[in-house]
Amino acid sequence: MIELKSAEEIELMAVTGEFVGELLAELSGVAAVGVNLMDLEHYARRRINERGAESCYWDYAPSFGRGPFRNVLCLSVNDAVLHGLPHDYVLRDGDLLSIDMAVGIDGWVADSALSVVVGTPDPADLRLIEATEVALEAAIKAAQPGGRLGDVSAAIGEVANAYGYRVNAEFGGHGIGRTMHEAPHVANSGRPRRGLKLEPGLTIAIEPWLCHSTDKIRYDKDGWTIRSADGSRTAHSEHTVAVTASGPRVLTRRPAHGTASPDHPEKSATHS
Repeated sequence: MIELKSAEEIELMAVTGEFVGELLAELSGVAAVGVNLMDLEHYARRRINERGAESCYWDYAPSFGRGPFRNVLCLSVNDAVLHGLPHDYVLRDGDLLSIDMAVGIDGWVADSALSVVVGTPDPADLRLIEATEVALEAAIKAAQPGGRLGDVSAAIGEVANAYGYRVNAEFGGHGIGRTMHEAPHVANSGRPRRGLKLEPGLTIAIEPWLCHSTDKIRYDKDGWTIRSADGSRTAHSEHTVAVTASGPRVLTRRPAHGTASPDHPEKSATHS
């Protein structure tokens, strides 16, 4: 069942979305060569606790994982793209890191992800990240009232194809609001003018993710981390978006520049 949100409920989701966007910006600033993934995880745990928010990941236990997840971030490095389980790993020069998080505040959820390169970037990695970001913006633009869900999915697929990347259809975006995963499923490829009619009040997480040279994936032994099947680099971008009468509204838009922790004033992550 798809629940359309009222204008007041969207404003409550926007409060959560603002926090998610701010924290992701902070984390992208903290991420640097020599930083351990668990440092990022514990930084996020502290900030979430200080805000009085609740992680949607901590008790997350889907059929494909070895749940519960028992962390607040998905941290995926290099060939890992989704559900990266935080672990004892020190970031190295040139690593491509994807950070994904979802939290709830006062019963309303927001979900977002970004990818960055720490240290010296490889132009091919920056192009891959750019493709996911351009695809995300195209999908957001397509989320117009009166349109169709297929318009959103097709926009992602068209950008991916224009960049020369193939789309994996096993995982995509989703409805969101009172819980992290609601109907409908938002595929990363599709046909325009097909599917669910987009009505004001629909809230969805749009999340294009791409592998550099394959559309196949494999799972780590941890039961969570999803990697490109051929070991090529990956990237992931995501926003929570509300369809409104005046057009799409991004609820998790980040500040223009990431804010580093006072304990980590350096900012070494590179965005496309």
